[in-house]
Amino acid sequence: MTLKPLLDRVVLKQIAAEETTKGGIILTSAAQEKPQIYEVIEVGPGGVVDGNDIKMMIKKGDKVITGKYTGTNVKIDGEELIIVRQEDILAIVE
Repeated sequence: MTLKPLLDRVVLKQIAAEETTKGGIILTSAAQEKPQIYEVIEVGPGGVVDGNDIKMMIKKGDKVITGKYTGTNVKIDGEELIIVRQEDILAIVE
């Protein structure tokens, strides 16, 4: 199954958390802090949202940072994804 986001929405997949610390200590999955860096899986076409013309500046494959409590979590084919508006993306990681 594939997701096609509408208007200014973007589908993101969280990048895996680090399993070891800088000192070499192996962390359990419960102790790992989830990074707020995501990979862009799909991007909506943009368009008119609330009377404003929205141009999409994000593209598929970008690595981005979002706010901690933004978006809608969905599970598709066993994969956890998040859907956010472009305005909820804080930065592109290069």
